[in-house]
Amino acid sequence: MVTVRDVAREAGVSISTVSRALSVPDKVAVETRERVVSVAAALGYQPNRAAAGLRAGRTGTVGLLVPDLANPYFAAVAKGVTAGAREHALGVFVVDSEEKPEVEAELLRSLAHQTDGVILASPRALDADLPAAGGKPLVVVNQGGPLAVGTDNAGGVALALEHLRSLGHQRIAYVGGPAASWSDAQRRAALHAAGGAGVEVVMLGPFPPTVDGGAGAADDVVASEATAAITFNDVVAVGLVRAVRERGLRVPEDLSVVGFDDTFLAALVTPALTSVGADLREVGRRAIGLLVGRIGARAGSGAATRVLLPATLAVRESTTTPRTARED
Repeated sequence: MVTVRDVAREAGVSISTVSRALSVPDKVAVETRERVVSVAAALGYQPNRAAAGLRAGRTGTVGLLVPDLANPYFAAVAKGVTAGAREHALGVFVVDSEEKPEVEAELLRSLAHQTDGVILASPRALDADLPAAGGKPLVVVNQGGPLAVGTDNAGGVALALEHLRSLGHQRIAYVGGPAASWSDAQRRAALHAAGGAGVEVVMLGPFPPTVDGGAGAADDVVASEATAAITFNDVVAVGLVRAVRERGLRVPEDLSVVGFDDTFLAALVTPALTSVGADLREVGRRAIGLLVGRIGARAGSGAATRVLLPATLAVRESTTTPRTARED
């Protein structure tokens, strides 16, 4: 195995000069640097990047904390993060809090201790938990913070409401997510602001962001006499559709349903789910880009940066005109 000592001997320079030429080339004369690089290439020398990282106080890894990897939303974001990390030659530690916000501060603290920075993709995390990063670079996803990446919740709500309004729906239920969810709060605010513009919105919840959570909302949705429902996410929508069908209602004939996140699940279920979405892998890529930029910045430097990706609406089979309009 070729060592840095072999390169130094062949190039006629010191070991420290070889190290500088390969790691901080601006600090070495051009002629010397070119000679060292040429010799290293000819000998097939591969520098120990892990050791170099340790000398620089870096681990070459970042952390990603999610509440539920089984949720296709977080799985897609994670794919974007890992793909972006590979482009920067970084490894990723992924930790799943299993929808337990009470343990996220400790998990965040542990990740920050082992990595160069952390992406917190848990919209239910508490602001009080963020200092657990211990001063390490921290990017949050769909949450408030100085370094944040998210999707346009207000724009997504507007797209869903306009679609349902155009079909003739006048009474719409919102099946909300967890009480601590930042995204849920954003959507509720947008729905409140839109109320009265030719449509009445009935707020329901909070409910767990799961299939069972959607099923548990079915009685409230039916009792609301809404002709359409917007759900916290696609997973909740799947549970709601299943449960209202068990009660003898048809989707979309008796109840139109719009999901959120437009995950792969939306196109797989029957009826295929109309859903508000965004490029979730791009959310992950943007998050890792922000994190890498902050890791490379000097301590305490860098302005607050918030990236907001535009919302889209994929219209599928789960929405149609309300029955009352068809009967007229």
